[in-house]
Amino acid sequence: MVVANREMAAFCFDVLVAHYNRDAVDPVPDFDKAVHPLFVTWKTAINGYEPYLRGCVGTLEARDIINGFKDYALTSALKDQRFPPIHPRELSQLQCTVSVLTDYERSLHYLDWEVGKHGLIIEFHDPYRNKLLSGTYLPEVPLQSGWTREQAIDSLMRKAGYQGTIAEGLRRQIILTRYQSSLYTMHYNEYVSYVQLTRGSTPTLIKMT
Repeated sequence: MVVANREMAAFCFDVLVAHYNRDAVDPVPDFDKAVHPLFVTWKTAINGYEPYLRGCVGTLEARDIINGFKDYALTSALKDQRFPPIHPRELSQLQCTVSVLTDYERSLHYLDWEVGKHGLIIEFHDPYRNKLLSGTYLPEVPLQSGWTREQAIDSLMRKAGYQGTIAEGLRRQIILTRYQSSLYTMHYNEYVSYVQLTRGSTPTLIKMT
């Protein structure tokens, strides 16, 4: 099983820096070329305050992890519709978390999972709009938010687009798939140190505007 590591996080920074410099990604990473579902999360960490989300996009379908991280490093940084694109001047404040998803299991019911251990995929029918809705939370989201299992489910139903009343009967209709993940978080300063140590150079931006 592939485990998220610093090379994956550094590669996501490589991809973002190369995009800003309008250059090719160099070097090509040499981590395990397996296929897994994966996510890339960017946060901004300023002056010791709690980092805040700037983008999180990934796939629940298995992808070649090199191409997957290459694609989603940029998609999460520039095309998460919840946020404006990350500007080059934010680079020094960024932290990147890479997540590799594993162990998909169909749950017995909507509370059949553990906070902090499992990520969630829910599917349910919106009775008001006659529409199938779905959504996911990575394992760290309910834990960091301090939610109970029921609060996490209700929040995820809202994230999926449900706007009606959330009643117990509707919760019990949810089809829930749980999964686990490994993750690795790297701040930009750690990325700079990593590049200096492993490549003998310092990442730079050609243009900051």
